[in-house]
Formats: sequence, C-alpha cells, structure tokens
Amino acid sequence: MSNIIEWVIEMDVQDGQGDAVAPLLDEMVKATRVHEPGAMHYHYYRSADGAQVTVVEAYENNAAAMTHLANFNEKFAERFFTAFAPTRFRVYGPAEDDLRTALAPVGAVHLDHMIGFTR
Repeated sequence: MSNIIEWVIEMDVQDGQGDAVAPLLDEMVKATRVHEPGAMHYHYYRSADGAQVTVVEAYENNAAAMTHLANFNEKFAERFFTAFAPTRFRVYGPAEDDLRTALAPVGAVHLDHMIGFTR
C-alpha cells in the first residue's frame, strides 16, 4: 500500500484578485520546490476565463504533507485565502489524524485508497 497523500482543490478567484494570482502561485511553487523535498508534484491549472483555479498536489507521506501545511500557513495562507475561495477539496490516501484535523477547517473530504497501483 502506498503512503502517498494527494489532494485536489478547486477554487474560485475572488473578485478583484485576478492580478494577484500569478505572482502568488509563482512564489508558492518556487518555495515548495526548494524547501519541500517530500513534495512529489505540485501543479496549478486555470479555466480559460481565469475565474477558476485547481491545484493538484502529491506528497511522499503524511509527514511531508504536514511540512507543506506548516510552510503554507506560515508564509502564504493569508494571501491565498484573499485570492481564492475553495469550492471543493478532496484528499486521497492514508491521511493520519493530524493531517485530517489540520485540513478540517477548509472542508477537506478524505477518500481512502481502495485498489490500484503506482509505477
């Protein structure tokens, strides 16, 4: 069984925040790449009109996901939630109680692995 934690967050861009999105995400991606070796992938996607953004993230394990959350909360949370309104948050994999508790305030729904494989 895999220890990988993945999540997908769908978000609306808050009114008047369109110009803040790209610089914020650029900073977040760079910081995650440099300071979080347990981040396996970290991708943002946007709709054609720029009104919606989706992030797809994967972490080696629960500890790596918690490291990401600590860095996010310290450096980016305030600006992130000014720019975005999450509309759907799905977490995949064996999230432990600490991660489930940390993600509860943003409405994360956890789905446990059923069957499959990773190469």
